[in-house]
Amino acid sequence: MALQCGIVGLPNVGKSTLFNCLSNAKAQSANFPFCTIEPNVGVITVPDERLNRLAELVHPERIVPTTVEIVDIAGLVKGASRGEGLGNKFLANIRQTDAIIHVLRCFDDDNITHVDGTVDPVRDKEVIDLELQLRDLETIDSRIARVQKQAQTGGDRDAKVQYEVLLRFKEALEQGKSARTVELLNKDEERVAHDLFLLTSKPVLYVCNVDDSSAATGNHYVEAVREAVKDEAAEILVVAAQTEAEIAELDTYEERQMFLAEIGLEESGVNRLIKAAYSLLNLETFLTAGPKEVRAWTFRRGSKAPQCAGVIHTDFERGFIRAEVIKYEDYIALGSEAAVKEAGKMHTEGKDYVMQDGDIVVFRFNV
Repeated sequence: MALQCGIVGLPNVGKSTLFNCLSNAKAQSANFPFCTIEPNVGVITVPDERLNRLAELVHPERIVPTTVEIVDIAGLVKGASRGEGLGNKFLANIRQTDAIIHVLRCFDDDNITHVDGTVDPVRDKEVIDLELQLRDLETIDSRIARVQKQAQTGGDRDAKVQYEVLLRFKEALEQGKSARTVELLNKDEERVAHDLFLLTSKPVLYVCNVDDSSAATGNHYVEAVREAVKDEAAEILVVAAQTEAEIAELDTYEERQMFLAEIGLEESGVNRLIKAAYSLLNLETFLTAGPKEVRAWTFRRGSKAPQCAGVIHTDFERGFIRAEVIKYEDYIALGSEAAVKEAGKMHTEGKDYVMQDGDIVVFRFNV
């Protein structure tokens, strides 16, 4: 399931530093714009403490976590929608991603230049929002020109639905709002919206890149961002990218935890970011546990048991009979699969069962 989050932002806000913390793939990081010319893709392990807890009980030969792909995309500047800077490349790369991690500079440092001369994360956010909205408006206007006559004069119901949705998107974009703020009323409208592949319809996570002293508490820049995005369907995460880079250089888990404790954090910003990105992509995890391996498997939130079985192997979905499901909490509390069965806590589920995050499952199938 190769779903991707794209890291975006203005030049010199800390995108590549953050990406380098996330991935073993080392993107170039330098104090000048466009140091990342091609998108860097990192396949990132998703931290999941449940795997270690299960492994303590099962003693498997190996532990296999799930992953998410993160793409570091070249910095954008004003005029990108008209091809300024690396605008066309930026917009093409972001269109291929499934969600956006928008990094905002929320720290002062005279040694790191800002493309606009001063630090203002709300202004920076609006620069990128505007460029994406302008490109989406081009897409909308082009589609309206194609379906307007058919929708207004013909009996084509699909064309009418398209036209109505396009007009709502156009109104929002012209008001400086992103496409994700438009409420879709039914499955037909959702299908039309999906087929448009609008840049501003993608889910977004705002990452406020702060200095070391603000890693645990945030600062006035972060509060300004919170106020600016309060009406958006978006989350905010506070991360000190340079501090995370220093943590990544430490050799042992104990050293990293001591460092985090000193700055008032229980978990690294990198771990929190990976988990947030995973959730942003509408992904959840089911688990399998046996002597060979304890493993995490990725599925789309809301998927039913046969589709999740297909994540392991297409034959599992094709010949699906049933799913034998144990809740993670029951497994940990009782200590083994046998104990769970004896307590009557294993549930047999059929084709309509909607898989839940953390389900431990054995699929029965026949092909």
